[in-house]
Amino acid sequence: MSMTQRQIWLVMVGLMLGMFIAALDQTIIATALPVIVSHLGGIKYLSWVVAAYLLTSTVTTPLYGKISDLYGRKGVFQFAIVIFLVGSAMCGLSQNIWELIAFRAIQGLGGGGLMALSMAIVADIVSPRERGKYQGVFGMVFAISTIVGPLLGGFLVERFSWRWVFYINLPIGAVAFLVTGVVLRFDFQKRERSIDYTGCALIMASVSALLLVTVWGGTQYPWSSPIIIWLAVAGLIGVLVTLWWESKAAEPILPLSLFRNSIFNVASLVSFILALTMFGAIIFLPVYFQLVRADSPIISGLMLIPIMLGMIVTSTVTGFMVTKTGRYKIFPIIGCAVMVVALWFMTDFSLNMNYESLAWKMVLLGVGMGMIMQNMVIATQNSVDPREIGTATSANSFFRTLGGAFGTALLGTILDSRLQYWLQRLLPTEVSRKLSTHVTSIVNSPALVEKLPVAVRAQVRDAFIRSLHTEFLVTVPFAVVALLFSLGLKEVDLRTTTGLHASKLADIDDQADSVRPDVAEIALHP
Repeated sequence: MSMTQRQIWLVMVGLMLGMFIAALDQTIIATALPVIVSHLGGIKYLSWVVAAYLLTSTVTTPLYGKISDLYGRKGVFQFAIVIFLVGSAMCGLSQNIWELIAFRAIQGLGGGGLMALSMAIVADIVSPRERGKYQGVFGMVFAISTIVGPLLGGFLVERFSWRWVFYINLPIGAVAFLVTGVVLRFDFQKRERSIDYTGCALIMASVSALLLVTVWGGTQYPWSSPIIIWLAVAGLIGVLVTLWWESKAAEPILPLSLFRNSIFNVASLVSFILALTMFGAIIFLPVYFQLVRADSPIISGLMLIPIMLGMIVTSTVTGFMVTKTGRYKIFPIIGCAVMVVALWFMTDFSLNMNYESLAWKMVLLGVGMGMIMQNMVIATQNSVDPREIGTATSANSFFRTLGGAFGTALLGTILDSRLQYWLQRLLPTEVSRKLSTHVTSIVNSPALVEKLPVAVRAQVRDAFIRSLHTEFLVTVPFAVVALLFSLGLKEVDLRTTTGLHASKLADIDDQADSVRPDVAEIALHP
């Protein structure tokens, strides 16, 4: 059953709200964490609050995609909303740090399905040729939620309570649940097949180990500590075992056939790199504003608006252009090229840099990013078997999340090491030795710098700027790699049928193929 434009846009409202709260929850908590710890205690377990959500949301993403391909997306999407809202409510009611960590894990179990399934549902009801203008709007929602998160978190903490950082999800999620429940109606052909629970467990175990390396390495434990080394080894071995198992599983969670699709490979790699560089800018630029310019957390959030504006404009405009022309390859290429230039310009930091000089560079970075993410999703969905759209979309989201996690860890490590290097060279030995042991505190709590003597404060800021220069310089070759791979992206004519219709046609073809040998046998032996 086809849907009218009005019905599609109503469904889009529900999907965008679901995607909004999932993306928002990854950033809104950042400014609230210090206040949360002051109320609940357990400062040494601070990173676990972030890690719990990251782990469960990441490792469940492929499972959501596979289950939705087999049993339909509406019920699975609404299930994810309910779990996310239950987790949010419980987080708000937490009485100690361990309850918060456990409830954040529950929240992540729901969040893992919201973003990927939102885009998969659009693929079900809108053809790839028409999908650009709708997924361009998704890019706008992602940009807004990513930038607004820290700002909204600071506002809620200052005006109300840190608990509202979680309670804010409840009314938004309730509307998303009601809208999709009432409007989202389509005939999905269920496929009675077994779920690869062993593969799911292997993916969860191996990815969890690798993610814990990125979350704990350099913060909770030194990079050279036995626990980090063993987690890395266990994660890599787990990946190899997972690949072996998925190659022989009857119904794999992450089919290896996807990796024989060059479009899927390019889209996943570019999405991984995009997230790596994007989170580097979004996470560490606010530190620059607070540490060097002495701006408040709320003001530092507002300072990121140029990135958001660039992403909103280009994701929306390119989405409509893809729908109009039927071509998508050119936009990721231009986007990656613009991102290379923007990241190179971003290396030009100085103590006296005015905001206007930085703002246009952030706009340029947002322009490049806005051309990439949604178009890679469209290319992926258009290139795979329509019956695997959920799996492929979730896999793309999975690699994008991994890129953000590894990017944050890599760039954070580079920033810390360069900051230690420059502190030793710009400050007297005794002063630098004391500060070098508190590098992580300086980055995570920029306000502490204001308490230092004036002369020391100036040198710390100088050291941070030099370190930030190196960090953005490191992202440039990653962006160049993304550009080179985007040049190899194949352009396939966009289908004019919806995902559901194309899936039914594929099922009919398979049934016909299974009958033809019998027909041939009858013809040969009447």
